[in-house]
Amino acid sequence: MTSRTPRDSRLRLVSPRRQPLAAPTPRPVAARRPAPRPPEGTPPPAELARAARRGLVDAVRVARWADAKIGPGNDMAARDGKGTLADVTALRAADDLGLTVDQVRADWDTARLAGLVEVHGASARPGWRLRAWDRDDTAVLRGWVALFDAWSLVHQAPDEVGPAAVAEAVEAMPQLLSFLQLMAGPVAAAQLLDLLDQRVTELRTERCEIPVGPGPQPEPVAPQDTPLSPLLDWALGCLAAVGALTYDEGHATLTPLGSWAVWVRLEQICVAAQSPAGNIEVSAEDMLRGCARLRPKAARDEYRAWLAARDTNAAVTELLDAARGEDALLRGLAFEALRVVGAPAEPEVRRACDDPHLRPYVLLWLAEYEGADPEDVHTVLSREEATWLWVDTAAAVADHGEAPLLVRHLEAAVQPTVPALIAEVRAVGHPRTVQVLVALAAAHPDPALAKAVRRAAFQVHTGGA
Repeated sequence: MTSRTPRDSRLRLVSPRRQPLAAPTPRPVAARRPAPRPPEGTPPPAELARAARRGLVDAVRVARWADAKIGPGNDMAARDGKGTLADVTALRAADDLGLTVDQVRADWDTARLAGLVEVHGASARPGWRLRAWDRDDTAVLRGWVALFDAWSLVHQAPDEVGPAAVAEAVEAMPQLLSFLQLMAGPVAAAQLLDLLDQRVTELRTERCEIPVGPGPQPEPVAPQDTPLSPLLDWALGCLAAVGALTYDEGHATLTPLGSWAVWVRLEQICVAAQSPAGNIEVSAEDMLRGCARLRPKAARDEYRAWLAARDTNAAVTELLDAARGEDALLRGLAFEALRVVGAPAEPEVRRACDDPHLRPYVLLWLAEYEGADPEDVHTVLSREEATWLWVDTAAAVADHGEAPLLVRHLEAAVQPTVPALIAEVRAVGHPRTVQVLVALAAAHPDPALAKAVRRAAFQVHTGGA
């Protein structure tokens, strides 16, 4: 028997966007319930978007002024990491727009909360929603919902109450909003105050901890009474300022936009609670595993529902922690979930760029977030980063996919030949290199190529050249 020289097999180059996803072949899933409909009387999306545009017209005007007047590289934006307008910029905007400085700052803050202006590092710039504002109703509604979610930042809380009481009121407001949505009409402030008092009492009871240990223990100390009426007025005033409700003559009524937004949030939670995996109450890692075999749209619905039940910052941190684990499939799925989060995830994702295991995923996420053409998004990766991502994706296929899918994954490599791919894969030093090469050798039908890959795996394992 004579030895065979490994063939210099050419790899067919395929545009990255056309590659099969590095995920197992989906199994048949249970039939999903039909798309839910909003409550009767809810205006159509186009009408809701028109209402959102009317409510945010001042914020859009200031954002567009900034887009036209504040060019890259100037010093008119304050370098505070928050995207706050510098004094000179606020004065110039007030003169140009015929507003007071306070009005400019308020409209600028609203634009930031709605995603019309995005903060990147030490500067701010117009967001993608501003670009799509006149033509994309979905972008408008998402911007308004982002403002609705940040209602507690619109006005400063009352000075006479402490931060803990403010946090309790914010945590209690979803129940009050659900009650307003259920009543579908004016509700007296006195009735809402009673409901707020009940909910705050429940929250305090849930957090009441009795010390455990030897010897006599002191009785739990009841929280000091906090006047809730100023907090209710503050909360309703903030929600009225964003257009979620009207608050007049001692009665609060949800606007059509507010009613729709509350329904959307409740529906997201119900979707997860009724899903086969029941992902709403599990950790990020378990949620991602539960979504691994779902179709893309169903998985995105699960991500949205899981996120809706959590504080956004905490959810982003948990997703990034899951991405740092050993399972490459969870790494890819975590960044798919972070795409659903969008702008609120940007600061934490950007900080993860220094993690070598996450860097390729971070760069692709940021490129998409910043509006790069989907056809060119992979060009942000260096050759080494693209190769590292190829190995990581191959590891996910090897762990969770099937042999033919791993063979087809060769088409996603940037290298034109198998020897070139092997050489660069060995050079990037991915911790799963040996396992990936062994799995590829076992799966590939070409004996000569399989032999070359297997020899490369052995050399990596033993540290040979």
